[in-house]
Amino acid sequence: MTNLTPTGFLDIGGASLEYRWLAPLVPDAPTIVMLHEGLGSVGLWGDFPEKLQHATGAGIFAYSRAGYGQSSPVALPRPLDYMHREALDVLPKLLDAIGFKRGLLLGHSDGASIATIYAGAHQDHRLNGLVLIAPHFIVEDISIKSIAAIKTTFETTDLKTKLARWHKDVDNAFYGWNGAWLDPKFRDWDISEYLAYIRVPVMIVQGANDQYGTLRQAEIAQEECYCPVDLKIIAGAGHSPHREAPGPTLEAIVQFAKAALRDDPGLQAA
Repeated sequence: MTNLTPTGFLDIGGASLEYRWLAPLVPDAPTIVMLHEGLGSVGLWGDFPEKLQHATGAGIFAYSRAGYGQSSPVALPRPLDYMHREALDVLPKLLDAIGFKRGLLLGHSDGASIATIYAGAHQDHRLNGLVLIAPHFIVEDISIKSIAAIKTTFETTDLKTKLARWHKDVDNAFYGWNGAWLDPKFRDWDISEYLAYIRVPVMIVQGANDQYGTLRQAEIAQEECYCPVDLKIIAGAGHSPHREAPGPTLEAIVQFAKAALRDDPGLQAA
């Protein structure tokens, strides 16, 4: 990896992106790049990056996309293809900028969709696998219902104050995501075509009580992918199993990582 400080900012595509870097515990180990959810940021991963680092020995790189965390804001409304733009334009530049050599993409919700588009559009030899937490490949009724409900919650409760702890411009973060998903034209959003072009193993981690998506998302991946697709359903968890049930979620991801990277001496030694 390029000489990264533990925290800092990267200039990518005209935006200043906040990042956090946990160096590998084993020399020359692979890297896990973490892509946050639609209301996430570097900080909202909590201590999960450290848990992942200690359990695998891998380096962990997390960043806040433009419009989130301490990164540059974005112009609103976001274009409805904002996840495509992130996967096809921003993420390739970011991986090159950090000197990514090999490892995994780990995405949550929007981040999982971005990882899917990236892996389906790029035959990147550096990529050994995908971990997709609560991914979306199509828009479901349950997604729209919950996203409409959280808009009301954001505007009538202390949710805005809570989210402001994690975002420099909380309105930019919230409405950039919420506005795109609630646009009637977004109902046609569908990235399932990318699944057939993924050439690395995939793990889907889904909370049994996910309020933003059903198991239909995982079924689509299993139907469309030619690569292996493992599914882990986390009992008692909703849309964020890494926060709601970190133990079993971490165990599932670590098992997958060690299998996907089983020929990597850096990870094996961890």
